[in-house]
Amino acid sequence: MSNVKERILGAVTVMSEKDADTLWKIIIDNFSSWEDIEEIEPDALDVAMLQEIETHPDCKSFVSNDEAMKELGL
Repeated sequence: MSNVKERILGAVTVMSEKDADTLWKIIIDNFSSWEDIEEIEPDALDVAMLQEIETHPDCKSFVSNDEAMKELGL
């Protein structure tokens, strides 16, 4: 994943729900070809990753907004 995409994901992770909703509306209004994306069933690796997310304790720990912004250099 590119640096820019990682920074976008990081920013979305720490933004408020109101800001995330605003961003989602911008995405829908400007990148609206979502209907053409094929939906596929997850393979065994996808299922294993999703199960690990649900059960692994490290996937349940979070950082504060300030700490995340510091890590992102914002």
